[in-house]
Amino acid sequence: MLLPPLSRLVRRSLGRAPAFTCCCPGRGPAPSPRGYSSSAGRKGLVLGVYAKEKEEAVPQFTNAGETFDRLVSGKLTELLSISGPPLKKGKTRLFHGLHQDFPSVVVVGLGKKAAGVNNQENWNEDKENIRTAVAVGCRQVQDLEVPCVEVDPCGDAQSAAEGAVLGLYEYSELKQKKKPVVTALLHGSDGKEAWQKGVMFAEGQNLARYLMEAPANYMTPMKFAEVIEQKLRSVNSNVKVHIRSKAWIEEQQMGAFLSVAKGSDEPPVFLEVHYSGSANANDSPLVFVGKGVTFDSGGISLKPSSGMDAMRADMGGAATVCSAIVTAATLNLPLNIIGLAPLCENMPSSRANKPGDVVRAKNGKTIQVDNTDAEGRLLLADALCYAHNFNARAIVNAATLTGAMDVALGSAATGVFTNSSWLWTHLYAASILTGDRVWRMPLFEHYTKQVTDCPLADLSNVGKYSRAGGACTAAAFLKEFVTAANWAHLDIAGVMSNKDEVPYLRKGMAGRPTRTLVEFATRLSQDKQSV
Repeated sequence: MLLPPLSRLVRRSLGRAPAFTCCCPGRGPAPSPRGYSSSAGRKGLVLGVYAKEKEEAVPQFTNAGETFDRLVSGKLTELLSISGPPLKKGKTRLFHGLHQDFPSVVVVGLGKKAAGVNNQENWNEDKENIRTAVAVGCRQVQDLEVPCVEVDPCGDAQSAAEGAVLGLYEYSELKQKKKPVVTALLHGSDGKEAWQKGVMFAEGQNLARYLMEAPANYMTPMKFAEVIEQKLRSVNSNVKVHIRSKAWIEEQQMGAFLSVAKGSDEPPVFLEVHYSGSANANDSPLVFVGKGVTFDSGGISLKPSSGMDAMRADMGGAATVCSAIVTAATLNLPLNIIGLAPLCENMPSSRANKPGDVVRAKNGKTIQVDNTDAEGRLLLADALCYAHNFNARAIVNAATLTGAMDVALGSAATGVFTNSSWLWTHLYAASILTGDRVWRMPLFEHYTKQVTDCPLADLSNVGKYSRAGGACTAAAFLKEFVTAANWAHLDIAGVMSNKDEVPYLRKGMAGRPTRTLVEFATRLSQDKQSV
């Protein structure tokens, strides 16, 4: 079984040596009289500088940058001033030979100091600037094949850690030639706890990226379930993992889910995980539900061959919610969480769903399958019905559900459809902090009528006006299987992959919005409101 070494490129560091000591593996902290170690080991340093407020002003470093500049008698300021124009946000400048402990120093542009929340962009600009700058700086150190880099916390150690760990990650499990392994550590002692939290958040997203990027012949439904079981059991003892077989799915009368799975020789799995973090085991849980199509060919309604390989990531909903639960368990969040992931492939065969077939969901509703490529909603229909067994405080599902969502929002934000303003408020606030944004979409009756006006069954799995409002009709379909007062559907199709839109993520599967889900769960653990 291929298990995910989450930090193949970034080794996790939960502890730090005292400020200004050498912390690279195999090198002891032997401080020099100036406060730095005398080790000549290769080590890089990433320091931040803010945008100048006045043209004639000297560079305004972060606290760590100012300290380092004093230690080198102002040489950093001098070199930065004469080496070119002021550093723009997200740009870097590399200097060598400034200090024996740091042969390579990368100065990164952080943009305007104390920019705060940008209400137009719906994110915290300071945090995003730090993530981007640190990621770019760490990659430059990696390109130099320097094995260890210390990172300036830049006033927000959590964001700096996220930038470092996310920015250095790249899926290379199946390649013989890999990028150099880089150990990212906090520079100094300020913000150690925040740094550790940032590492955990980022490693959670990297787990989702790993699951989504892995080829479908490696990441089968059973292998996915086994990876999550192994990760959960390794981080927390307050977990239970149930890997449900096809026989159990049949007993639960999940006919919609089974109708998709029957087209593939790969057996379906229903993954159910329980994390009991609350002091009271009887507290109502947050229930996450994730679409887990480990490869989506479209079935009989076959997709075009161009780009079909990316459909290995059509289990992005399951990947992000399960990774969020692994992270919540690592953080020991005081909250009960249940994760549900129906896992299967959608393949064409003589047994596969045919356009016009009618299937019966767990709640008894019949569904006319007019397009076999609209299969994710069939899995979610049964999983959402099952989610109502747990007296949930809230039910949140995530799915790479519709191409229409990508058309509507692109990769800028996850589309959120919800019947709860309370739930939306928490999701929105969480996304501002993480920079992985969400945008509220409509759940109008207008769309419900388009899926309930069906000639052969209670519902059609596509809207009667075909592509018009496709993301909205898909959400309206799911709403037919929800009676909970607090439910949200996250359509993550647009944020599934990254080209160059998010600068602190490399090209490939994005693992979004894992960190927003973790931050959302954190907020719920602090909100004692009875719902």
